[in-house]
Amino acid sequence: MSIYIGNLSYEVTESDLNSVFAEYGSVRRVQLPVDRETGRVRGFGFVEMSSDTEEQAAIDALDGAEWMGRDLKVNKAKPRENRAGSSFGGQHRGNFSRSY
Repeated sequence: MSIYIGNLSYEVTESDLNSVFAEYGSVRRVQLPVDRETGRVRGFGFVEMSSDTEEQAAIDALDGAEWMGRDLKVNKAKPRENRAGSSFGGQHRGNFSRSY
C-alpha cells in the first residue's frame, strides 16, 4: 500500500515528508514527482510505510491537517490507471463519423 499526499507546499522536500511520516512508523520510501520543464515539486507525493497499520495511523492523523501553510489531503493511493489511448492525439474512441 502507498499513501497519497496532496496539496503539498512547493517548498517541501523528501526529507520533510520523511520526518513527518516517521512519527507514525517506519518510512520505506518517499516520492515527490517534479515538473519535467521547471524541476519544481508538483504539489503532491507518495509515502510507503512498513505496515498497513502505520499507514492508516498516518492517514487518520494527517488528512486535513495544516502543514507548511496548506491543508493536506492524505489517503490511500489508488493504482495508476492505464493511460493508453486517453489523449486526443492517439486512438479515437466511440462512433464518430466525419463528413467533408
